Amino acid sequence: MTSTTAQGPVAIVGAGAAGALVALQLCETAVRRHTPLELLLIDPAPEAGRGTAYATRDPRHLLNVPAGDMSCYPDDPGHFVRWLCRHGEPTVTAADFASRYRYGAYLADTLGRAVIAAQGTVRVRRLRSRVVDCHWSGGLARLQLADGTAVDAAGVVLATGPTPSSPASLPSALRAGDRFIADPWAPGALDAPADEGRRDDVLLIGTGLTAVDVALRLGRFGRTVYAVSRNGRLPEAHAVSPLPAAACTEPLRDLPLPELRATIHRHIGRVMRAQGDWRPALDGLRPHTAEVWASLTAEERAEFLRRDGSLWNTHRHRMPPATAESVHRMRRTRRLRTGRGRITDVRTLPDGALSVSFTDGRELRVGWVVDCTGPGLLLADTPDPLWRTLLRRGEAVPGPLGIGVSTAGGRLRGRDGRTSRAMWTLGSPRRGELWETTAIPEIRAQAVAVAEAVLAERAPLASGAAPARQGVRRPTDGGGLPLSTHHAAAAAYRSGVDRLLKVRAGAQEALRRAVALDPGFTAGHAALALIGHECGADVDVPRALAEARRCARERADERERSFVEVVSRRVEGSPAEGDAALLRHLDSHPGDRLALAAAVPTIAFSGLYDLDGSAALRVVERTAPAHEGHWFHTSLLAFVRQEQGRYDEAGTLAEQALGEEPASGHAMHALAHVHYEQGDHPQGRDRLDAWLGGHGRGGTHRAHFAWHAALHELASDDAEAVRRRWATHLSPGKVAGIRALVDSGSLLWRARMAGHWQGRVPVDDVLESVAADVLERPATAFTALHAAVTLTAAGDLPGLRRLQAHALGADSVQRAVIAPLCEAFAHVVEENWAEAAQRLERVLPALRAVGGSAAQREVVEETLVYALISAGRCDAARTRLAERLDRRFSPYDRRRLATLPS
Repeated sequence: MTSTTAQGPVAIVGAGAAGALVALQLCETAVRRHTPLELLLIDPAPEAGRGTAYATRDPRHLLNVPAGDMSCYPDDPGHFVRWLCRHGEPTVTAADFASRYRYGAYLADTLGRAVIAAQGTVRVRRLRSRVVDCHWSGGLARLQLADGTAVDAAGVVLATGPTPSSPASLPSALRAGDRFIADPWAPGALDAPADEGRRDDVLLIGTGLTAVDVALRLGRFGRTVYAVSRNGRLPEAHAVSPLPAAACTEPLRDLPLPELRATIHRHIGRVMRAQGDWRPALDGLRPHTAEVWASLTAEERAEFLRRDGSLWNTHRHRMPPATAESVHRMRRTRRLRTGRGRITDVRTLPDGALSVSFTDGRELRVGWVVDCTGPGLLLADTPDPLWRTLLRRGEAVPGPLGIGVSTAGGRLRGRDGRTSRAMWTLGSPRRGELWETTAIPEIRAQAVAVAEAVLAERAPLASGAAPARQGVRRPTDGGGLPLSTHHAAAAAYRSGVDRLLKVRAGAQEALRRAVALDPGFTAGHAALALIGHECGADVDVPRALAEARRCARERADERERSFVEVVSRRVEGSPAEGDAALLRHLDSHPGDRLALAAAVPTIAFSGLYDLDGSAALRVVERTAPAHEGHWFHTSLLAFVRQEQGRYDEAGTLAEQALGEEPASGHAMHALAHVHYEQGDHPQGRDRLDAWLGGHGRGGTHRAHFAWHAALHELASDDAEAVRRRWATHLSPGKVAGIRALVDSGSLLWRARMAGHWQGRVPVDDVLESVAADVLERPATAFTALHAAVTLTAAGDLPGLRRLQAHALGADSVQRAVIAPLCEAFAHVVEENWAEAAQRLERVLPALRAVGGSAAQREVVEETLVYALISAGRCDAARTRLAERLDRRFSPYDRRRLATLPS
């Protein structure tokens, strides 16, 4: 076998979905591994990614798989849905069925972005021609093109897509006529029968998905579309509200076909009885289809195709609900008629129409006959000259039952049984071996495997990038921990993390620069995913996390892999799972400053979720020896000390950290809490203003520090100062996203309850600055708390109901705290004060679990006092206010207490 380390490009023959996915994986993997690569993408089509399937512009032609299953990336299933949301369809969900043309645009755009990002490492050439022959010599393949030119390649990937069906069984008179359309997807093939002036009936040969699409295109009032096949069955429909796949509880592999058939029937019966739908049962078989197919003998596979293949296809390859409804209307109005049959004869009538005869003696008069039998099974019948040459020379051999070709994990197998030279294929040509191999979920996984195989023997990493090159010292982060990257990327990463630790602007940009310098930088991608998830940074979190995982598999040490696991659990797991992963990581790597920052609920991160706040304290105290009094660790210790109520000690620690690093936002944040909890309102406000105008001038989260100053002004009962603070620092345009919820929204609600805002508060402007998914589908309970507060300020009862529904299906903290809190706030909006107060009293003891600081969570207690006073429960309100005044001095609370009726 010839290695692709030979000098020369890798050629991908075919630029449809399979070719685009392989090119995408090759570009991204080569860049991560710093492997120089020249890539030839050869296909006559004008645009890569569309192929036959996704070139149709008819909006009625939909994908027959939900958008959530159509991502380019096996490790990032939501990628296509997010692309649709960013490209004009913001309300699309994973269960929706997108148009096929949109999917082609997605493939082309994703590949295009990968090609641009790979410049400097991967050179991509697009050749608008067709490969007609391939001949190996001296370790290189000479690819002969249809235009008479030739190119050489060190590796070849045959991504040619499905084999066209063979019309050989049809009468020659039909095949020779100009009213027969052999390929309905050929450009312009359906233009004549689709002409609005034509009312001739149409006959479709086949009743599968291709026939459905053609019927939608050609169907109209005044015309009948006939569709015939051996079985006459149309595809089944997807459920409008699909249920999750149901796994089979019995083993399926190595069963004789009759027993396999019985086992599957039992499985479907169980699922039908339990769920009332057969679809979850069939979907549950999908992960095992290739394995079960491989365990069947050749005779059993042939029997399956003969006896079960049609039934499998009609139930496995289903119509989208909207398509099924259109087909149902056509059948109900007799504009679409289906049946069994085989054509025996065709006569051309004087007016050019066709008289078609069937085996049962029927005759139809139609204007057109369209071959809709879909892809062929036998590659030997292909008209593709390249495959015909490879088969003739024995460089490829037919697969089981003559279906597709024989491969070894995608590498072509020759006539002598050995794997061919550096040639791979994927998708439809592997159908004989895998059976289910034509859908995107299977093809994208094969594309990853092909890319891995193609690059396996090329240079693994460029100079300076390898984590363990002998004699080369690895760069480190700010705490001295090694990084698996080169020095330039490490410097950018250090800058980004340092800015995060100081709460200064530019962290996201620095981390993006780090992964741009080294796309294979595990820690860089993981840090981006973390700040996107928890800090509201403009990051495609699932994509960054998928990149981090992929990089961790290829190039990372144990600490970096552990940190990726932390981020994975924080993003995708429950709060308990996220906390457990973070604590395990810090036990093993106590000097990891970024991980420590994520453990403490300060400005940027939600911290550990626990009811008494002791977990963050224990982590900070336990990690102290690893940080040796560093100002960042001292800043965090100051914050947790004030959470304990040890304000004098917290103040001293905060001043100590600020003495070492005056720009430390965490230290200033801790000091702001100390001043507030001790009732030092004028001093706290002045200290914040001075810092914001000095060392904090370049800080991020400036709105949060302004919010702290506004708390002092609220407590001082200074309505004019609160409104001025809002206009200067917290109004939309000056703050957006999660910070608008956490700071601006909560301040407006407090100001309204305090009577510091006359008329309607401008909360609608705040809501408009926040993305809908952040507002109604928040990732964390802390964000959900502030979404609920802001929706309450807006009087948005439907929004609160939607947030409550999300919380009931989210993590345990959102279910236990946010959902009942939304219910309580709904009563506030409806001014059901007594009910609101009772519900707020019940939820208040569990509120600490949402994370954040006591000052942030205090908005719920403020709402409770407001509801108690409004409900006339003055004794309960008096008790609450007296307790608050015992904790700290507040002219506002003192005024409220004094005005309560005795």
